[in-house]
Amino acid sequence: MSTTMLAGREIHVDGEGFLTEYDEWDESLALELATQIGVEMTPEHWDVIRFLRSDFAQTGQTATTRRVQAVGGVPVKQQFALFPKKPGKKMSYIAGLPKPAGCV
Repeated sequence: MSTTMLAGREIHVDGEGFLTEYDEWDESLALELATQIGVEMTPEHWDVIRFLRSDFAQTGQTATTRRVQAVGGVPVKQQFALFPKKPGKKMSYIAGLPKPAGCV
């Protein structure tokens, strides 16, 4: 497991830069992560990120785009608008969670 410096502190990441320690995440870190991948956070973005964090805490798995639609109530089309090209990967990255299962 490697570490990197983000938002003025050391955090644990995997080989692709995804956080590996759930408790190291906070909203200031999320802003830094979003900036790195060109996502400007709005209240709609935060709704998705907070859903992902809450769902992960309950299930132990990162929600897929289908689950975000079915359980979180955010249509896949809207997810692509908020997190262009690879919403599952971008949402989980900003939320400080592992990539969802099946995400390339």
